[in-house]
Amino acid sequence: MKKNRLRELLKNGKPSLGTRVLNQWPMVVEHVGSSGNFDYIEYVAEYSPFDQYDLENIPRACELTGMGCMIKVDFQNREYVAQKAIASGFQAILFTDHKNPEEVRDSITALKADAPSSGGRFGYPNRRFIGCQPYLSQLDHVKRINEVVICFMIEKKETMDNIEVICSIPGVDMVQFGPSDFSMSMGKNKSDIDEECKAAERKMIEVALKHGVLPRCEVYGDPDQVKYYLDLGVKHICYGDDMKIYFSFLQKEGSYMREIVDSIK
Repeated sequence: MKKNRLRELLKNGKPSLGTRVLNQWPMVVEHVGSSGNFDYIEYVAEYSPFDQYDLENIPRACELTGMGCMIKVDFQNREYVAQKAIASGFQAILFTDHKNPEEVRDSITALKADAPSSGGRFGYPNRRFIGCQPYLSQLDHVKRINEVVICFMIEKKETMDNIEVICSIPGVDMVQFGPSDFSMSMGKNKSDIDEECKAAERKMIEVALKHGVLPRCEVYGDPDQVKYYLDLGVKHICYGDDMKIYFSFLQKEGSYMREIVDSIK
């Protein structure tokens, strides 16, 4: 049974570094792993088209270099996709768009093993993480399922109103603030309430740490931005996004190359 890289870091109180990937091509994941700098990738399925073959191939690519893998899922079909992803080899689930404690509890129940010790609803599907045949015993399967890292986006006004209760629910491992959805849930543009978003994120971090839940924060651009989060007690960072990095290249370097080509007589 393969070790859950992110869970091992959490158990030992170690920091973690991940990066976001929207591309389904396993070669992109291999490139991330080959850098030797990242503990896991976050496949952003919420923003990306995918099929169940992708759900198997992305973890395979991670396993080649010993990385872990997280998937960010939509709200509406979250339980189905999350269970399929775990059965395919994903080791962490990032849930989106939850508003209240009841929704959080329902999602956790869907991911915990259907065993007396767990009280969940996840059975024993014969997928690749078992070995395509039942090579993994039922109780080893229970152990693996219960080690999946469960994370929640805190990205609605209602979620922030319930943050104390949500962070006290057993099974919530990590939380992450989402400023865009948070702003929209209040009928505002993020650009108009940037300081309010920062304050809400700081409150989320404070409450999470108080309840023993680990805050996870995203950093883009200048790596030194991470110091802001480290000073707040954050140890788990997601750095970069393949599409944003590529778009930045197209804007900056593409503009420079455009000038050169246009100057040709």
